[in-house]
Amino acid sequence: MTIILERPGAMQTAIIPSDEEALDVARRLAREFEADAPNRDRERRLPRAEVEVFSQSGLWGISVPREFGGADVSVRTIADVFESISAADPSLGQIPQNHFATLERLRYDGTPAQQEFFFSRALAGERFGNATAEPGDRLPSGHETRIRRKDRGFVLSGHKVYSTGALFAHWIPVAARDDEGLPVTAFVPRHARGVEVIDDWSGFGQRTTASGQVRLTGVELDALQIVPRGWHARIDTANAVSQLAHAAIDLGIGRAALDDTKRFLRELSHPARGSAATHATDDPFTLRDIGALTIDHHAAQALTARAATLIDSARGDASREAVAAAIVATAEAKVLTTNFALTAANKLFELAGTQSTLEAHNLDRHWRNARTHTLHDSVRWKYHAVGQYALNDLLCDPFTYAHPYSPVAG
Repeated sequence: MTIILERPGAMQTAIIPSDEEALDVARRLAREFEADAPNRDRERRLPRAEVEVFSQSGLWGISVPREFGGADVSVRTIADVFESISAADPSLGQIPQNHFATLERLRYDGTPAQQEFFFSRALAGERFGNATAEPGDRLPSGHETRIRRKDRGFVLSGHKVYSTGALFAHWIPVAARDDEGLPVTAFVPRHARGVEVIDDWSGFGQRTTASGQVRLTGVELDALQIVPRGWHARIDTANAVSQLAHAAIDLGIGRAALDDTKRFLRELSHPARGSAATHATDDPFTLRDIGALTIDHHAAQALTARAATLIDSARGDASREAVAAAIVATAEAKVLTTNFALTAANKLFELAGTQSTLEAHNLDRHWRNARTHTLHDSVRWKYHAVGQYALNDLLCDPFTYAHPYSPVAG
């Protein structure tokens, strides 16, 4: 049974109690979001109302640990939710990705007081955005965004780009360095003095994610809002959860492209000239390609599910070997979901024919979304990471490559 939590001045927020209900709610919302998704993309109409409905549904709180009142659903369920929403509207799928990544990181880095406060905010329907990347694609160790001690508190200043979710957020987690140069995450209220969120995202895909800039000038903070990153000095699965959400977004994009290809072939496409087929669905080469795409889809789903299962097993105080296996499995899933999304989005036009390129259908959004979102991190390096693990039993960070190789055992 869904519990309703009230947040002053806001809509009532549901608390979803189980994996099964989370999946049911995601499928229902996906049907609602899908109807107007092509128009939102065409007009670059930001999904403010949809984001509100999405977060108030309770789905943004499903990963909160049980000891803090959440359902603590499996990573497999999180991935399935992201795939469902992204198949309907991948911009809506991407907007909460950093929210889930933040909640996952709090499991490892937050103090009990910080966990209690921020997990309760998530259950109350408050959204966490993102302000991580900096101009020039600097690694975290080189970030110029800094937190300085001032009187009894702290002051934050810096400049961020690709800040997906920040425009719609209640809190913006900001990657920064402290006075000693150590990495921290600062939880900044969206409308705090000195915070400017600039909606200047002009990418040709994922057009309504509002992934623009955040400028921070003398933002005042207290200690509760500052979370040291990676202070426990051991590898964990937080980044793997974040990356698996990205894989699920690509999986949803590819699934939507494949579904539209089949629909177009059944309803509008003509058979290829010289094929002797009476209908586009009878063309033997079309059947071959649809078969190949279906196999690719199922393979990508299977590797995503496998990675999720390994992450679930490796959460908490698991062995280094278990965590390493989960990290590398996530890299493998990201390779297949990337390739599937790009291939399905490209094959759509080849198989569906000239009519599929008409602006009225706006089917190019699938390719634009796939091409844009899969640029998030470098898949060619994931092959490298998997190879090092498989051949040399060495683990590298397959997400940033900022850390040296290290033996898996130990």
